[in-house]
Amino acid sequence: MRYSAEHKQQTRARILVAAGQLFRREGFGGSGIDGLTKAAGVTNGAFYGHFKTKREAFQCAMLDGLEQLRLGIAELKAGRGRRWLKTFVDIYLGPKRTCELGEACALASLSTEVMRADRETRGAYEAELRRLIEEVATGLSDRATAKRDDAAIGLLALLAGGVTLARAVADPALSERIALAVGRHALAISAPER
Repeated sequence: MRYSAEHKQQTRARILVAAGQLFRREGFGGSGIDGLTKAAGVTNGAFYGHFKTKREAFQCAMLDGLEQLRLGIAELKAGRGRRWLKTFVDIYLGPKRTCELGEACALASLSTEVMRADRETRGAYEAELRRLIEEVATGLSDRATAKRDDAAIGLLALLAGGVTLARAVADPALSERIALAVGRHALAISAPER
């Protein structure tokens, strides 16, 4: 039976969503093809019809997650103007910090997996990270380009690291304290120069 191009796109998208959630929740080594296909509701044959390997599925899911973050930032910038950054920091350190790990931001949850990945995956991550940095940097327009880029790097690193620490602790009060401290410093890093 031949499936339509639309059905194939929907199946691929379903696999990517399931892969992204599974890799965020269980890591690359903690998840296998069987778990991935079960989570996506597809057969092994359907999986291999879209991805040659689990590594390829990981790379695509990671890139999709980073792209979603970049597009979300672009949407905030378009809709909130200069207030985009405060809204972004509040969302990142609020709902994206406390949601289920499978729904967490790819930057915080998958970067540690990428560190152990092959050169091709790391290169793809780097390319998408550069696009993400540029998206953030263009929202920090009160600076020279190099300083905007540095501020964007610092902001993203602080937020991703802060969320990682806040998720790792068992004490909800300490998690909240970490988030508040990171939020203050994130806004200070990105404040216009005087």
